[in-house]
Amino acid sequence: MKKISIVLALVFACSWLVAQEKPSYNQSKFKQLYEELPTPNVYRNAAGAPGHEYYQNRADYDMDIRLEDSTQRIYGEETITYYNESPDKLDYLWLQLDQNVREKNSDKYTVETGSMEDMTFENITKALRVFDGGFKIDHVKDASGQDLPYTINRTMMRVDLKEPLKPGKSYKFKVKWWYNINDRDKPQGVSNSGGRSGMEYFSEDDNYIYTIAQFYPRMCAYNEVDGWQNKQFLGRGEFTLTFGDYDVRITVPSDHVLGATGELKNAKEILSSAELSRLEEAKNSDKPVMIVTEDEAIAHESEKATSEKTWKFHADNVRDFGFATSRKYMWDAQGVKFGDRTVLAMSYFPKEANPLWGQYSTAAVAHTLRTYSKFTFDYPYPVAISAHINRIGMEYPMICFNGYRPEADGTYSARTKYGLISVVIHEVGHNYFPMIVNSDERQWTWMDEGLNSFLQYLSESEWEENYPSRRGPAYKITSYMKGDKSGIMPIMTNSESVLQFGNNAYGKPATALNILRETILGREAFDHAFKTYSQRWMFKQPMPADLFRSMEDASGTDLDWFWRGWFFTTDNVDISIDDVKWYQINSMNPEVEKPIAAEQDDKARKYIGNIRNKKAFPERLVDKKPELKDFYNNYDPNKVSTYDKLQYNYLMNQFPEELKELLDTDKNFYEIKFTNVGGLVMPIILEFTYEDGSKEVKRIPAEVWVKNNEEITKIFITDKKVVSMELDPYLETADTDVSNNFWPPKSQPSRYQLFDPQGPGMNPMQLERQIKQLQEEGKIPNGADGEK
Repeated sequence: MKKISIVLALVFACSWLVAQEKPSYNQSKFKQLYEELPTPNVYRNAAGAPGHEYYQNRADYDMDIRLEDSTQRIYGEETITYYNESPDKLDYLWLQLDQNVREKNSDKYTVETGSMEDMTFENITKALRVFDGGFKIDHVKDASGQDLPYTINRTMMRVDLKEPLKPGKSYKFKVKWWYNINDRDKPQGVSNSGGRSGMEYFSEDDNYIYTIAQFYPRMCAYNEVDGWQNKQFLGRGEFTLTFGDYDVRITVPSDHVLGATGELKNAKEILSSAELSRLEEAKNSDKPVMIVTEDEAIAHESEKATSEKTWKFHADNVRDFGFATSRKYMWDAQGVKFGDRTVLAMSYFPKEANPLWGQYSTAAVAHTLRTYSKFTFDYPYPVAISAHINRIGMEYPMICFNGYRPEADGTYSARTKYGLISVVIHEVGHNYFPMIVNSDERQWTWMDEGLNSFLQYLSESEWEENYPSRRGPAYKITSYMKGDKSGIMPIMTNSESVLQFGNNAYGKPATALNILRETILGREAFDHAFKTYSQRWMFKQPMPADLFRSMEDASGTDLDWFWRGWFFTTDNVDISIDDVKWYQINSMNPEVEKPIAAEQDDKARKYIGNIRNKKAFPERLVDKKPELKDFYNNYDPNKVSTYDKLQYNYLMNQFPEELKELLDTDKNFYEIKFTNVGGLVMPIILEFTYEDGSKEVKRIPAEVWVKNNEEITKIFITDKKVVSMELDPYLETADTDVSNNFWPPKSQPSRYQLFDPQGPGMNPMQLERQIKQLQEEGKIPNGADGEK
């Protein structure tokens, strides 16, 4: 601790202390995003809202689909009515043929790289066996039945028009096609494994579960940003779509239970009276009601009906369509109220998924609708469905396909339980992003996955305390952000170019939004801004700049520094405490200051030579010859003299009252040097622990780094003495190295494990059951110790 001189005391009296920093002209981290973001225009304004001339084209579909269970094929015919709402005339129309990603020569496979070290026996076998995937287009015709010329370019198809489609006009045409359904769970070739859509075969009862999507040629999006969306589908960057109304008739075996996008329009024709009654009951129930029971589903498994039935669905204002069907499915539902509307939350799952799915799936659907609606807008569709399939999670309007199932004995691990709840929340949540807030997934995966993962975390937080969320909290992204920069890409990277997809497109943007909410803006300001963005872009197609600008516009906060650091760079957060100096103001009163100086001298560290000399020379020369002593041998500079008193009284008569009050203060001044090691500017959140045990947190906005992005020195004034300091005490900034966050420096203890005991090979639920059974059989006494 140092006493501040009278000169500094005068400085303090004249102005309150502010941050001190070395001169620096590097302000790039706070530079506005004028060069990175597109110029606002009549289509998208500077506030982040749709402009006064915003437009979007739309497409209505009328489809007849037949699923042939014996050959695992889809046959389809569709009539598309395309509406040109743009100011441009269109000479041709582009459609997406996403199933062509499974063609023999698909770019998805031809662009893959690898070495012989990767070529295991399984991989070689897969590479040599080829699945006959992709759309087989039978014809493309106009409304009168005349053939239309078309050109297939891998996963895209251009339909040439006889005359340009003018602004404000519509065009109707027809497509007929078929394709082989891939078995995603049992790879039979490099182009047949995995995927968002497909089937799973159950050899025990010789049945299939089909979760079907991307099953029809569908219109590409056309807008003022890209014109026609023309990025090929390579399997990762998902979909860029346009809204429309759907009338879809799906023919399947008569013992199948089917769920799909939209409302079932012929329920009275295809459901039994008991099923109709249960469905009606479910609308007013706050817990799931079984529409098709497990016993009924088991009976269907053995029927193997040869007859067929057609399920008819209608959906308004959706961007896509998906369905799930199987004779193995049971079906439950419950109502979720939104004002005077009732939304049906529903699940479809086989007996292999119970008891886990029956307990949690529909409950998670309903929970998601309530929590997401609170932060965005009321869920506008009539149904929300979770359909079971093994090991994936994938979303479509009103329906999603989700994995996770228990062991054969009905037990499951905590990972499986929470994995199911989380995947249902996440995939149902995609109804909001991108099914309604219709971002361009092919270009910007993070705009739906990142925002959805953020809301998923909020929903999980409301499910139960200490929910084991994978993403959202700032500290969960630190291992990724401090990693090798050659393996990290900015969030603002095209979907196909991202290296670490989960961290980049899901985890980091979700974390960024959570930090905005908890630390930068605060919950109230953030929630208002996020809801504003969501409602502005309902049933429209936003771009990244629309999100950035809307959040700033609605919160009243310039966030360009935040977007730049988190979304446009690979910098990480690592702020360090490099130096701390402690000062108190010198009161100028010798009766006060000189005893303090004497005490400090007495406590000062002693030089080793002086310590040893005290014993070596018990009597020095001046002790032997007193005549060598004079005034200074007895002079004590820390003793109050008459002159000291006269000088103090004189000064006190000259000083104004304000300065006298300042000199009497016992406040503490801490000069702290911080370094921005990681490069990503963030607020300084500093917790002081005082000598009386109390704590106080100081929050300094990120703008403290404006004049120097690399290092700053700042003065903190406290009433009490500080014994320790800690940066980011609540783990809210994603600081990647906490070892430099403490003063005095503090080591982080860890436990070293000498050996890893082998586990029992069971999940905890199985293990508990086994132990209980052995105890009942007397093989393990109750409360037995390890030896017994």
